[in-house]
Amino acid sequence: MKKIIPLALVALFSTLAFPAHAIEAWQAFDCVLEGDETENSAIAAAEKWLKAARSMEGGEELRASVHFPVAAGGAGDSDFKLILIAPSFKAWGTFWDGYDGSPAHKVDQENEEITTCSKSRLFEGVVINVE
Repeated sequence: MKKIIPLALVALFSTLAFPAHAIEAWQAFDCVLEGDETENSAIAAAEKWLKAARSMEGGEELRASVHFPVAAGGAGDSDFKLILIAPSFKAWGTFWDGYDGSPAHKVDQENEEITTCSKSRLFEGVVINVE
């Protein structure tokens, strides 16, 4: 009995100490426009890709945005950033586990004439909510 009570208290306090904020998975891609493609072309390609991605398991709640530089010193070798946001790392993992041959992968291949997004970084995103 002396061992059960401390273990039960640890379990209880562990659940109470769980962070109250949501942890999202943010993947930031470095992208370039091909040929004479425009920012509008990139936005349309991203919309088409997101629609396909949301049809997949794990992708139902994905969000995406494109970010074009307004003023940049040493901007690097990309024309814009594509940010993919998943509500959790579990959803992100489920989505990417099923990516090869998926509807989103097919749109990716179709969009190669418009834009290429080669490098990416994965971030843990904590949404800040204030009242």
